[in-house]
Amino acid sequence: MELWIYTIGSVVLVSALSFIGILSLLFDRERLNKMLLFLVSFAIGGLFGDAFIHLLPESFEKLGTKLTTSLLIVFGILLFFILEKFIRWRHCHTPTSEDHPHPLVTMNLIGDGVHNFIDGLLIGASYIVSIPIGITTTIAIILHEIPQEIGDFGVLVHGGLSIKKALFFNFMSASFAVLGAVISLVIGSHIEGYTAALLPITAGCFLYIAGSDLIPELHHEVRASRSLWQLISIIMGVGIMALLALVE
Repeated sequence: MELWIYTIGSVVLVSALSFIGILSLLFDRERLNKMLLFLVSFAIGGLFGDAFIHLLPESFEKLGTKLTTSLLIVFGILLFFILEKFIRWRHCHTPTSEDHPHPLVTMNLIGDGVHNFIDGLLIGASYIVSIPIGITTTIAIILHEIPQEIGDFGVLVHGGLSIKKALFFNFMSASFAVLGAVISLVIGSHIEGYTAALLPITAGCFLYIAGSDLIPELHHEVRASRSLWQLISIIMGVGIMALLALVE
């Protein structure tokens, strides 16, 4: 029962982050972009920290230092490469009306739904391994989701949806994480090696998101002072994960 409470509570929290996009209406675009860069930097540190400090050591402990473990890490990287190819709606920037929303709205919701479903699978599998691993994985996902959900909300409004509809559909897309977590908990106890296999896959996913998707965003800012704050934010993200490992 404790496992279910932790898991469902975590994915509900992650899903609720879909409403954070409304905060983007409180700031002008320039200030919002500055905030997002530091949030992205902090998320990078959290994702790298969880992968290298928690998930990879646990993976090699459970599966051993063998070819299978390494291939599962690579599979996790390729999985999110394929997913990102699928949701490359970001390149489309043509606003339309609410009565005829742009196709990017549909692509955004589908892609984000698949992404959140996978997040739910990963969170569920992590909690099956142990409560501390589940908590650190949830934190890493939350750090990544905050800037992403703000961006998703902007895309939906830009694509023609009203604020209320954008919030509603973004939440429905985010709620697929709950479905993923339930499936993970149900099948995890019946499929031998399920959780052990998902650990390196999760690590690979986090490494791809941080290294390929988020770090390039930081390179758009080249001023020394802000670059320094980005580095500090990354270190802080790693530090949070290291602190959690010490608390464990």
